[in-house]
Amino acid sequence: MTQYGPVSDFPVKDKIVVITGGGSGIGLALVKLCHSKGARVLVGDLKLTKEAEEYISQTSGHKVAFAKCDVSSWRSLHDLITASVHKFGDVPDVYVPCAGVFEPRWSNFWDDTDEEDYKLLRINVDHPIKFTRLAMRALAGAKKQGVVCLVGSTAGIRANYFASLYSASKFAVVGFAKSMGQADPEEGVKVVCVLPGVVQSPLWTVRDDKVAEQCKYEERPGLQPMDIAEVMLKMIENKEYDGGTCVLKTPYEERVEEVGYLRSLRKDSGEYDPSPRPEPDISRIKEVLAAERGKKWT
Repeated sequence: MTQYGPVSDFPVKDKIVVITGGGSGIGLALVKLCHSKGARVLVGDLKLTKEAEEYISQTSGHKVAFAKCDVSSWRSLHDLITASVHKFGDVPDVYVPCAGVFEPRWSNFWDDTDEEDYKLLRINVDHPIKFTRLAMRALAGAKKQGVVCLVGSTAGIRANYFASLYSASKFAVVGFAKSMGQADPEEGVKVVCVLPGVVQSPLWTVRDDKVAEQCKYEERPGLQPMDIAEVMLKMIENKEYDGGTCVLKTPYEERVEEVGYLRSLRKDSGEYDPSPRPEPDISRIKEVLAAERGKKWT
């Protein structure tokens, strides 16, 4: 049966971890880290880098697998969880929507080439939000607790005129993570978020434009993908990072930028509420999730 209430320490050993964007950068670093801790890892990406291909081919016991995934497609996200059932026998325990883009030529505010919607927002916002909802459905069906680790950015807590659309997408992720904090004590699903500074990854280095040069990427101190992966694993595994917690990680500091839901309830939290209000009636939400509980993933 599901253990309701807050998620306690959640070691990834023997658990299933699914990571979108796991073929390179931060995602690949987390793949390696979770695998080294004894997890079974499913990599969801459009394609694998040579480094990722070699790593997966060298893993023993088929504990790391790849499934092609287009994160802009909700059907593809759904099928990634199905792939976990087929490859590992169960839905994942940990969900990491790590794939993202930074002001690509084909979708940004200034070039204004999108005709129907911003593809960047489908990738950076719709994808992590929908994957979280799918995670909650899958975990309810399996009657087990789980963790969702979102990837925000320092751009999600400060202004960025150059990359305004990217910044807006990361503000959305941070706001969503905080809003989902209550799922930890209510449903046993912990949603947390890491806010990296500049990271030396394909987001910057594999491009067909001059964005890295224009942002003075070479002049900015950067972190390695593993630096962020280590923070993410710590947030996933340790109960001190309760649902809604957002942790900032830059070359200069690592600190909790936003406290989690449970900590915010404490009198000494220091949280400021500019508009105090009565707690809403969440009975409808409880009913929706109760109806999903115990249902086999299809």
